[in-house]
Amino acid sequence: MRSTFTVPAVLFLSACLAFPAAANDRPVTDQERAKLEAAVKAAGCTGGEMEFDDDKATAHPAGKFEVDDAMCGNQKHDLVFDTDFKMLSKKAD
Repeated sequence: MRSTFTVPAVLFLSACLAFPAAANDRPVTDQERAKLEAAVKAAGCTGGEMEFDDDKATAHPAGKFEVDDAMCGNQKHDLVFDTDFKMLSKKAD
């Protein structure tokens, strides 16, 4: 009976430790989306899944915007923008 509770608890704890950054992500607001879409277009890309990552990392203490799977030409890219919508990185998927 004890293992019935222990196994799910261990799995849950493992998942929480494996994916801690996801807790700091949030969807972009409508205003942010409009600015982010313009920044993505200026980078020569379209679409993608947009979110704001508020992880307060040393490199980006105010957070950053992430666009996953944006189409840039014929290839998907992951894009990262600062809070002023300036591109920080563009990596092919």
